[in-house]
Amino acid sequence: MAKRNAFHHTAAMMGMTPQVWARHANPWSGWSRLPVLPLLALAVWSRVWFGWGALLPVALLLLWTWLNPRVFPVPARTDNWMSEGVLGEQLWLQRSDTPALAHHRRVVHALTLGGLCGGLLYFAGLAVLHPGLTATGLAITMLTKLWMLDRMVWVLWDCRAEDET
Repeated sequence: MAKRNAFHHTAAMMGMTPQVWARHANPWSGWSRLPVLPLLALAVWSRVWFGWGALLPVALLLLWTWLNPRVFPVPARTDNWMSEGVLGEQLWLQRSDTPALAHHRRVVHALTLGGLCGGLLYFAGLAVLHPGLTATGLAITMLTKLWMLDRMVWVLWDCRAEDET
C-alpha cells in the first residue's frame, strides 16, 4: 500500500469506495466534471450580480462534484482515455511506492505542486475578483489536471505491463 498523500486524502474526502471508483471510470463522469472549475469561477463571480444568491450555484457545483462519480453507471468498456486515466489514478493510490512506478513520482509531484499553485492563483483571483489571476490560475489548474490524467493513463499501462510479467 502506498503511503498516504494528498491523493489519498482527496479520495477519502470524496468517499471513493471501490463501487464509486467503478462508476467514476465511466467517461461521462470524467468529461462532465471537467467544466466544474470554469463554472465555479462563474458562480463565484456572480456574487457581483446576485450577492449572497451566488451561494446557490456554488453549492450546486460542489454537490455535483461529490455526486458525479456516483450517478453514472459502471461503464461497459474502459478502453478510452478518460476511463484509463481514472483507473490509473486508482492504481496510483494503491501502488505509487512500487519500484515499477518510480519514474512517475517526480512528474506526479511536480504536477501536483503546479496544480496547487494554479489553484492558489485561481482562488486568489476569485477572492479579489481579478480576471487575470482567475484566468491564469484556472488555466494552470486545468492544464495540470489534464496532464496528470494523461500521466495516470501511463500509470495504468505500466501497472498492466507489470502484472503481465
